[in-house]
Order: sequence, then C-alpha cells, then structure tokens
Amino acid sequence: MTLHRTNQRVGVIGLGLMGSAIVDRLLDHQFLPVIWNRTPEKAEPFLQRGAVWSDNPMADCDRVIVSLYSSDVVESVLQSLKGSLRPGQIVIDTTTGDPEQSVEWEKRLAESGAIYLDAPISGSSEQTRRGEATVIVSGQQQAFEGCEDLWPVLGKNVFYVGASGNAAKMKLVSNLVLGLNRAALAEGLVFAESIGIEPRSALEVLRGSAAYSRQMDTKGHKMVEQDFSVQARLSQHLKDVRLMLEAATHTGLRLSLADTHRELLEYAESLGLGELDNSAIIQAMRRTNS
Repeated sequence: MTLHRTNQRVGVIGLGLMGSAIVDRLLDHQFLPVIWNRTPEKAEPFLQRGAVWSDNPMADCDRVIVSLYSSDVVESVLQSLKGSLRPGQIVIDTTTGDPEQSVEWEKRLAESGAIYLDAPISGSSEQTRRGEATVIVSGQQQAFEGCEDLWPVLGKNVFYVGASGNAAKMKLVSNLVLGLNRAALAEGLVFAESIGIEPRSALEVLRGSAAYSRQMDTKGHKMVEQDFSVQARLSQHLKDVRLMLEAATHTGLRLSLADTHRELLEYAESLGLGELDNSAIIQAMRRTNS
C-alpha cells in the first residue's frame, strides 16, 4: 500500500502509550489528529505540534481511531459519544479487547449507519512509533479498503482477516505466542545467570541461535540492563492473558502454558511490577527462585 501525504482530519480517542504513538505517526505523515483523552493534560504536547483538541472527535471526523485500555473502557467512552455517530463514519478500534464485544460494537454502530473495524496493533508503542508494528483488521472489507491511506501509518504489516471479531481473536493468538516468547527469554537469562553464564553473553548467543525470537531484539537488552521504562505495561499483558484464557474456556480448550504465564504475571503484579514494562517479568522470575 502507498503512503499518501494529506492534511485530512483523523480523530484519535485515547492518549495512552499506543494512542500517543498513533498520534505521533499521524503528525509525522501530515494528517491532522483531532484528539480526546479522559485526562486532557496528556494532549498538550500534541497540541503544541499541531494536533487539535475536540470534546467529541466523533462529531468532528469521518474516521476515528480508538486506542483504549480494555473493552470495558471502550464501552464507557463510546457509549458517551455514540450520539454523534452518522452514516458512513468509520470507527477503527485498535484496543486489544474481547472479540465478542467487537462483534457487538459492529452491530450497535450499524444502527446509526456507522462502520466499526477492529484493528488491534501487534507491537509495542515504540515499534508503532517507528512504523514497525503489525495491524490486524477485521470488519467490512470495503471500509478496510477505504482506509488504505491509514494502514501504512499504523503499521508496517497489515492483515485483513475477515468478519468483525476475527482481528481481536487473532491479536489474542499473537499475544499468547509473544508473551510466552518473552517469558521463555526471561527464564533462559535467569537460568544462564544461575549457572555462571553472563546474561549479555547469553543473549548474544541466543540471538544467533535457533532459539532466536524478536523478543530478544525488543526486550533482551531491557532485561539485561534492568531497564523497565515502559513500552508496554506488564499489567496490560496480564489483562490480555486473562482474555485468552476466557476465550479458550468457551471452546473447552485448556491453555496450560498461558495459565502458568498468568500465575507468573499475577505474582509480578503482587511485587509491584505491574506498571513497569512487560520485560520486568524477569524480576518475577528471579524472585520465584530467591
């Protein structure tokens, strides 16, 4: 897809880690972000760069990107703004949320003639800011194709996966594998340290071995340096793991590794690590063996 330069308005609801990265990308590619956040002070740096504040981007923009913590937060925010929905309007929800709620929102927006696309982003806020993330999209294909100018802004790789809810499901699949890769890396580095292998050296060898995963590039240095500045919060991944387990329960499937991962993440939260970067899982690994 070709990246078009434009000055057209695009609404953005939510200025957390991912929402802020999305606004950065829009500004860098000459879109005009029309922004809203529950705490308005977060908008100030973007307003200084040319973004526009709106008390209701739904009323001001034909396309609105939603980036919030969970499906429950999406429900609360969209419920308060849905009176401004109109025919042909496209709402792009990048939240990692409940697939069933994605299907429900598509139905509810359709009552006003608006179109809902669930489009979760696979990648950290920093990867998104650098244009390296992956976007998974589902919903009406015509609406997806009508947003071809936006997808390259949001991510390097874009996958359309069919009916509404499928993108939310696929994001949970992706996050399951991603999170287990990160946990395996943390455990491997702690194991290396325990048997007298310097973690930096272990990471270097792992990156050149058949055990390689991209988590070694994105989180390995943070683990080794104990730099847990936030790119994606540990507690947010725990929220996602709980969604995976809930979805699996509905199909009668037991996700043994994901359940063990949940226990480890809950232990990490009990240690006060929940608001740190998800690479801080290595600290929980260390504490379980201390």
